[in-house]
Amino acid sequence: MEKNIEISLLFDFYGQLLKEGQQKCVTLYYNDDLSLSEISDQLGITRQGVLDSIKRAEKRLYAFEEKLGLLERFQKTERGLYKIESLAQSLNDRYDKTTVQQIIETAKSLHE
Repeated sequence: MEKNIEISLLFDFYGQLLKEGQQKCVTLYYNDDLSLSEISDQLGITRQGVLDSIKRAEKRLYAFEEKLGLLERFQKTERGLYKIESLAQSLNDRYDKTTVQQIIETAKSLHE
């Protein structure tokens, strides 16, 4: 996965756990696509300060994911849902609606 997307997703899950300054820097850098200099000007800190804040935030986001695994679970669920959707479409293409409904009812009864 591309790093920018990965950081944005991790930020969606764990961003509120970061310090306020880190939240601002990550949002401006990854979500708003501002340069370090632009962020520096906007927040009134040095360019190096912005970079340090972003690097510390990235490290914390990865640490949260390593401990909690929310992004991994989310992605696993997404893959499972995609597979279910694909299988359902395959059933729909292959069988008439009555047969598909019978398959669904049979599957439901197995889970009860």
